Amino acid sequence: MIFTTAQAQFVYDPVKGCNIDSNGDCIPNTVLSAMPFLRIVPDARSGALGDAGIALSPTSDAMHFNASNLAFSNNDFGLSTTFTPWLTNLGLNDVYLAYLSGYKSIDDLQTVGAALRFFSLGEINFTDREGVSTGTGRPRELEAAFAYARKLSPDFSAGITAKYVYSNLASGQQTEIGNTISAANAFAVDLSVTWEKELDLTSYESALKVGGAITNLGSKVSYTRNEVKDFLPANLGIGAALDLGFDEFNQLTFALDFNKLLLPTPVAFNIMDDDGNIIQNPEWDEDGNGVADYREKPLFGGVFGSFGDAQGGFSEEMSEINISAAVEYWYAKQFAVRAGYFFEHPLKGDRQFLTVGFGLKYNVYGFNLSYLVPTNNQRGPLDNTLRFTLNIDIE
Repeated sequence: MIFTTAQAQFVYDPVKGCNIDSNGDCIPNTVLSAMPFLRIVPDARSGALGDAGIALSPTSDAMHFNASNLAFSNNDFGLSTTFTPWLTNLGLNDVYLAYLSGYKSIDDLQTVGAALRFFSLGEINFTDREGVSTGTGRPRELEAAFAYARKLSPDFSAGITAKYVYSNLASGQQTEIGNTISAANAFAVDLSVTWEKELDLTSYESALKVGGAITNLGSKVSYTRNEVKDFLPANLGIGAALDLGFDEFNQLTFALDFNKLLLPTPVAFNIMDDDGNIIQNPEWDEDGNGVADYREKPLFGGVFGSFGDAQGGFSEEMSEINISAAVEYWYAKQFAVRAGYFFEHPLKGDRQFLTVGFGLKYNVYGFNLSYLVPTNNQRGPLDNTLRFTLNIDIE
């Protein structure tokens, strides 16, 4: 049987519509995936805007959110690099995310882009279940992405991104059942669209932009040859941004993003019947092979099924949507002040935080800084962390 003791303790209560603990209180049922580093927002601008970025004015960091947005860039070439310290509250200095992205306009209709993401997890001491050392390692993960964006009309663009991802977390180590852990490799694609329309809401320039993207749609992966494979963090994101220009010096942008992982919702191993008794959930393993059925779904079965597979029904599906809301103020297109808020449902991860930051632009160079402030007791790897991004944009 391939399940953990923790999984076997999950009990679903149909009356409350959630998994419960021994006290009958609802507990989290978080949607999990392999290689979650692919969903980390890489740049400091969006990092200051509550992780919003699907429909913002395009920079090379649109490679992460919505590559089709690159087709609306007014510049010929762009390049950005970001360094994000990770788990600084624990005093670690060798865990970080580095991101390098760029784009080049081919003509008025076509733009190509590329990005490289590297996630270092520092040095780790490995032990067996008795605590005996089995060596050390330096876990690391990598993503290489290449995008093509094209305007299909003056107001509408589409984009496609091809990705190669690599994850080496504990290569050469042994699992409890004797399988050798190896590195995982996968290929994935992003599909994205953007619509932009100029408006007459203010006396100066104003516009509304709406974007949508399906990202990290790719092959399932496994770190061992003999175990069930896991999904990449496929995601559906929809966002909008409203730009309001009051004069040549003052501009305000409001942004709102919604994101949902296109992954199966975990099914509880146990369920409470009509008489209040705890029984094994027949939906956990209908084929009787000892593996949770939700983990065995094929790629597209997991993606399309993710809109209606939660045991808690529609309300649980809605709770899997993360919300980012933000505002950005530019003065003379040289100085920006930003603030945002990110919300994740308490039963789906409970990440809730406020973000702030600023940006400076001089000639073709730009500098962005962001800072994250948690607003609940759920600790996160970026709590009270500064992020930095350097940009170059050439017309």
